[in-house]
Amino acid sequence: MREILPRLPTTRIPGAPPVVAGLVNVRGTLVTVVEGWRALGLPPPPSPPTSSLEGALGSTLILELGAAGTGGGEAENGAPKLIGFTVDEVLDMLAAGDHTLEDRRGLPGVDPTLVRAVGRRNGELFIVLDIAALLGPVLTS
Repeated sequence: MREILPRLPTTRIPGAPPVVAGLVNVRGTLVTVVEGWRALGLPPPPSPPTSSLEGALGSTLILELGAAGTGGGEAENGAPKLIGFTVDEVLDMLAAGDHTLEDRRGLPGVDPTLVRAVGRRNGELFIVLDIAALLGPVLTS
């Protein structure tokens, strides 16, 4: 992962699959943004009550595809391709070495084909998503 940004307004791409929210400009680079809930096959998040909020709540994770451990996806110039992935909330970030992760296993409510590994921190279970499996269908369409 490259960075976490506040949820950015997107420009819709005509003909793009519904999982693609659109494009955003991140410091001069156009980045395709994927709706996280759609990619994971989850129901849409509840819409926030109408108020003075300017945009959607949540965050956009900027992922570098083609970087170590993220699968394919290099841009035409050989640099890693950037993809945005929307999430409702970022609770924490941690660096997990291979010694703290176990092979994927069946977890209730999680498609096992999207899980790369499972870990535990302070007694709480977390999963490491397989970004190539999750975004592969989006990137090839």
